[in-house]
Amino acid sequence: MAHARILVIDDEKLIRWSLQKNLERSGYIVEIAESGEEGLVIFEEFDPDAVIIDNKLPGANGIEIMSEIHNRDPRVIMLFMTAFGTIELAVEAMKRGAYDYVNKPFVYDEIKQLLEKAFHLRGLDSEVARLKDYVHRQYDTDNVIAESQHMKDILELIDKIARSAAPTVLLTGESGVGKDLLARLLHQRCPRRNNPFITINCASLPETLLESELFGHEKGSFTDAKSMKRGQFELAANGTIYLDEIGEISLGTQVNLLQVIENRLFKRVGGIKDLRIDSLVIAATNIDLAAAVASGRFRRDLFYRLNLIPIEIPPLRERRSDIVPIALFFMRRFNEDFHRQFKGISEDAKTALTRYNWPGNIRELRNVIERIVILEDGQTINVENLPVELIEQGGFSGDHKSNAVAQLRLEIPESGLSMEAVEHELVVKALEKAGNNQTKAAVLLSITRDSLRYKMKKFKLL
Repeated sequence: MAHARILVIDDEKLIRWSLQKNLERSGYIVEIAESGEEGLVIFEEFDPDAVIIDNKLPGANGIEIMSEIHNRDPRVIMLFMTAFGTIELAVEAMKRGAYDYVNKPFVYDEIKQLLEKAFHLRGLDSEVARLKDYVHRQYDTDNVIAESQHMKDILELIDKIARSAAPTVLLTGESGVGKDLLARLLHQRCPRRNNPFITINCASLPETLLESELFGHEKGSFTDAKSMKRGQFELAANGTIYLDEIGEISLGTQVNLLQVIENRLFKRVGGIKDLRIDSLVIAATNIDLAAAVASGRFRRDLFYRLNLIPIEIPPLRERRSDIVPIALFFMRRFNEDFHRQFKGISEDAKTALTRYNWPGNIRELRNVIERIVILEDGQTINVENLPVELIEQGGFSGDHKSNAVAQLRLEIPESGLSMEAVEHELVVKALEKAGNNQTKAAVLLSITRDSLRYKMKKFKLL
């Protein structure tokens, strides 16, 4: 870790000097102290990332000073040095917060390698903490918008399931309604939260690989099985396994999955040993499983096992009171992600958002708000910033354009004029007004971006 700050505490002048020179040569910033008391004073002012400390010091010994440093800042990496090393002393040093210990005499490369390893591991710990915080923010209760009564009822049901020992849950709903978010929310709220959450997209894996992915395989069980592999059920280890698009699996795999859910036992492909699972199984689908059962595409017995606790998530068009709060949530998130300063959504834009039917549900709404935050300027999301289809379905295209058309006061000369020339001029003016932003220009003309591009090609503006 280049430019890290290292404090060396040792009463031997030669060791202090040698460590300082070598550490500085390696790119570290170094301060030195010849006693523990002096080291504590420098520690407060210098704020080091790591401390290298000898045990035998005038006054308080290294163990005592190290314990004090650890109490003040447990994140500091500490290397403990001693010329009289014993197992008992090493154990005591580790208990007081030492990362590792070094016996004197030592070579500098030993110190250097220990520091590099320690900083690397601390970096990994920081990254894990950052990712955990990210996952928590992504799937925290605050991220699930529930203004509508239907969503409030769903969150209440999830709380009840989380307190139970339910073995299976079935999430249904159109694509983009947030099934994966609710699956993770259920995992986060139940006692399994500290165990793995494993996601399998059943539609993304070839049928030949799905069973191996779910249940694992033994070495030599098929041509490419060069070693044993644990499946996702095994890796879930008392956590949660989320089977997305469960309706896409074959009838053969459905048989094996039914046996796993009923008996809580499975075998790796090619294996003979039963392996036990204690995982919550959450299945999700955007197809009508009951209809799939009726048509013979899905096993009735598996459907009944999965359908033990069904949760149907309504599309956005059936919970319109959630649309604006969700849009505002995404606006705040993308403000943070892209360093923008949007403050709110205009009333007309709110109306347009609420009137639109959102065939892509939350995923489509997220994409719309993300695009606006990235591309548009200003502090308010206005109706003009929305895609053409939202403006038209919201009933604004006529209201907003009629006055503008009246203001044109277009005069037709006696000699007449070319409709194509007028259209060309309108396209040019719209592009100029939009600063050559094709999306904005399309909105100004109440046409789709593809239609605008067609006209631009026709008039050789591309």
